Amino acid sequence: VCFIPGGLDCSITFVSHVLGKVCVHGRQKEILSVLVPRLTDLTKSDCIWQRICWRLVECVPDRWMEAVVLGFVQRAPGADVLSRLLGNLVVKNKKAQFVVTQKVLLLQYCHPTAVLQNLLGYLSLDSLRRALLIKVLQELLETWGSSSAVKHSPPEQQQYISKAILICLSHLKEPEIESCRQELLTSMMEGVKCHLDSNLPQIRRLGMIVAESISSKINTDGPVLKFQYEEDDEARELKSLLVQTPPFCVVPSLPDDERNEKADAALPLVLEGNKKSHTAAPVMPDEESDAELDSDDDLIPYDMSEDKELKTKAPVYIRDCIEVLTGSEDMDKWEATVKALESLVRKNPAATREISVELAKILLHLEEKTCIEGFVELRQRAQVAVLTTDPIPVAKYLTSQFYSLNYSLRQRMDILDVLVLAAQELSYPKSHGKTKHSGAQKPCIQLLSGSDSSKDWRRIVDERIKSKTRRFAMGQSQVELASGPNEFSSVAGHFFFPLIQHFDRPLTTFDLLGEDHFVLGRLVHTLAVLMYLAVNTVAVTAMGKALLEFVWALRFHTDSYVRQGLLSCISSVLLSVPTERLLKDMTEELLETQSWLGDVLEKDPDGDCRRLALQNLLLVENLKKKLKTVPS
Repeated sequence: VCFIPGGLDCSITFVSHVLGKVCVHGRQKEILSVLVPRLTDLTKSDCIWQRICWRLVECVPDRWMEAVVLGFVQRAPGADVLSRLLGNLVVKNKKAQFVVTQKVLLLQYCHPTAVLQNLLGYLSLDSLRRALLIKVLQELLETWGSSSAVKHSPPEQQQYISKAILICLSHLKEPEIESCRQELLTSMMEGVKCHLDSNLPQIRRLGMIVAESISSKINTDGPVLKFQYEEDDEARELKSLLVQTPPFCVVPSLPDDERNEKADAALPLVLEGNKKSHTAAPVMPDEESDAELDSDDDLIPYDMSEDKELKTKAPVYIRDCIEVLTGSEDMDKWEATVKALESLVRKNPAATREISVELAKILLHLEEKTCIEGFVELRQRAQVAVLTTDPIPVAKYLTSQFYSLNYSLRQRMDILDVLVLAAQELSYPKSHGKTKHSGAQKPCIQLLSGSDSSKDWRRIVDERIKSKTRRFAMGQSQVELASGPNEFSSVAGHFFFPLIQHFDRPLTTFDLLGEDHFVLGRLVHTLAVLMYLAVNTVAVTAMGKALLEFVWALRFHTDSYVRQGLLSCISSVLLSVPTERLLKDMTEELLETQSWLGDVLEKDPDGDCRRLALQNLLLVENLKKKLKTVPS
């Protein structure tokens, strides 16, 4: 920054043009990293320099304004500094106003939280700019409460908008909240519904946190919304944005010697205070002392250390278990039966097959009567044991009930979980006559933390590619793994085809293609798992062809969780169906799928969908190389 001697007037328009052109040509960091700190120091106490700085940015042409304003916002050490440097630029210049209130907040989401705090803090520091702050909050809430935006924008952008809303709320004053209380309430109700309807846990939690924050602002005296969710670092960071921290509020640290001296000086005061509190304690009257002596506190407790809890004996026969689960009023016996049912089913396969469907029906409708620990897991393991003991009739019953009336969404998802766990157990080899159920993995359709439901599929693809890779090396031989017949091979069709048949037929209380898209996502992931486990089975080609047609019908679904499941289905088909069958029987479907995968890779807003599409394209590319060698 140069000084002009003699108090001569001058124009800084040329400097503004140079600044704008340098910034727009990619040298924003170099020039502003020097200019902003210098102007920050000069404008601290000199109003002339503040006016010069304001004139400098106001004279930047509109075509270069975005680069300059964004550079100042990113490099200013705080909102108060940014206010000194830019003044009321957003009120005077329409281009700057568009960049600050629209582009940075609604069209971009790559900026860190500090930039949002600078930007929104800058709008709140002047009475002329506060009207823009309220307008920005209204537009952010409109976007946050839009079901279309929730479905089609990536989670990163929704988190960015949520942070901006919380920062805006932290800057609102009580009269401003009072004037727009009804608008805030309406936006909160619309937005929280859209977020809770999402299948992604991260989006649902964002909706809960923002709704809680709005509720606490508009209901300072009355009851506020309160949700249950995992309190992790991300949630704590979002909540901290609702509390303003004053700029440059740094607590000076004392030297060690001075700190120790102050601590030593404070210690006698504490001890003296304790002495005063002891001496000031009132003396108990004799009557109260006698009353204490007559209390029950000095009774000697009875020694029960060697007492043993009486354990209720569990039933020995399967039919006795049915009687206890359906009609017994003895809660101890009912609890013992639930705990022992899985082992009893596995030890008595012949007796279980006689009543397998009846037992499966009872377990599907079984509700918790007592506070038994791990009831859901115990019931699920018993259902899996029944299904693996008598696969065909029980699978027919469960798959038929999935599309029946009068079932809750929870029961339908329980059916999907049991089918996946049982298919996993049947497809794994047995070891020394014992099943591997206790170490069986959880079904891949379970929701994962951080809304990344494709992690298992990336792991599956990596393991499958690794198993097909030949390596020539000298070294210690690997331990031979357990081997055995794939029991899932003969029953795979009974698990798979009934689930894929009626997905497009809405029922009175169940509409997969409508509002029950969460269950549709679980169904799609279930079909992907069943397809993967059906490798080397007789029905795998027919299953693959049917699954590709199913995917093609739903490929444009708006829910990202459903699309992730569809892409997982493509992975399962490419990995499970033999290459020669893919090339011969599904050539046209493969080419159509490849074109769709390319569109997903380029246009899908969800990052997991794009990664899965890229993964599938690599697998299709390998098949395409083989396709070129096939004679026409």
